[in-house]
Amino acid sequence: MGKISPVSSKYIVQASISIEGVVDKPDVIGAVFGQTEGLLGSELELRELQRSGRIGRIEVNLDTRNGKTSGMINIPSSLDKAETSIIAAAMEIIERIGPCNAKIKVERIEDVRVSKRNYVVSRAKDLLRNLVDSSMPDSQELADEVMYAVRVMEIREYGRDRLPAGPAIDEGDEVVVVEGRADVVNLLKHGIKNGIAMNGTSVPDTIVELSKRKIMTVFVDGDRGGELILKAILMVADIDYVTRAPDGKEVEEITKKELHQALRARVVPQQIRIDKSAALQKPFEKQQLTRPQQRPEQRHTPRAVRQERSMTPQEKDTFRQISEELIGTRAAYLLDAKLNILGKVPVSELSLTLKGLSNVYAIVFDGVADAEIIGSAEASGAKHVIAMDSRVDRSGTPVAIATINEL
Repeated sequence: MGKISPVSSKYIVQASISIEGVVDKPDVIGAVFGQTEGLLGSELELRELQRSGRIGRIEVNLDTRNGKTSGMINIPSSLDKAETSIIAAAMEIIERIGPCNAKIKVERIEDVRVSKRNYVVSRAKDLLRNLVDSSMPDSQELADEVMYAVRVMEIREYGRDRLPAGPAIDEGDEVVVVEGRADVVNLLKHGIKNGIAMNGTSVPDTIVELSKRKIMTVFVDGDRGGELILKAILMVADIDYVTRAPDGKEVEEITKKELHQALRARVVPQQIRIDKSAALQKPFEKQQLTRPQQRPEQRHTPRAVRQERSMTPQEKDTFRQISEELIGTRAAYLLDAKLNILGKVPVSELSLTLKGLSNVYAIVFDGVADAEIIGSAEASGAKHVIAMDSRVDRSGTPVAIATINEL
């Protein structure tokens, strides 16, 4: 018998078989050839089609139970649609197999090319994804890389302490003091050329001397180390302004917007208080988040307030689904009271977007709920904020705050 290659077959006839008795595979195949012989004419004779390779090897799978046999017949074909359909229909005229009554019903004719096409599309997507991931950067990426290299080249060593500094330290009246070289690089990346690094936790003499003749702003990281460095420099240098990166972030990693927001929020040293544990009070966060005075009954009944703003099961389910969808996107969804999505914005632009809105009911975002975001949520009238994590005192705000792990 001829055998058609699985690669060259275009269709597969799939038929079910039911036999009132016990038979073997050769009995079924013999019946297929024998009872269709001469039925369809010489051009569609099964034996000749198989010998020429236009019909493939007939596969029979049988299962015998309680004296009866059932199973499936698969016939691969490289004929066209009409001829294959005729062959399939001819299978149903078989009424006996061996000594037993039998019934064959064609379940479907599978187009092998469809499954191959689906595989091609799926594989093409994988190949394209790999190509995009490993391809050369676009023109903007190349420009950014060149610009970064130029900025790094602009770093100079300043003073006898050879501190990393931008090229404009001597040109203007102001300087920005940061902790390390990487911080200076980030300042240069975003166009600030008058930065200088302390290069450690101790205050170099160069910084002390500069503070006597320059308007000096100290810009520290938003962590415990930044607090300690600020305490140290305030003790020995003439500092005009202080500011810090957002909580948990370092100056070297913040965005251009965050950098300029921090510099705009700088305050004079007299507005901060450093206690014995070197804890830094941040008045500039208070400027960003001004909460209304609570009435005495509100301060003494936080549990009642939380009960009034608890989530319904529908809200909880919706917030959880949206949170899972946002993981890794650094984006935020704004929802109205009917849980309809009003819009999607980057987390970096969330506070600015909320300033112009008054119909926001809930905010779900991929990020950490901090004082700035909660303040903006309060101003917009939002009732719920759902974040990946939270760093605010929930009892001090009328906004219901929840994290993805709590949903």
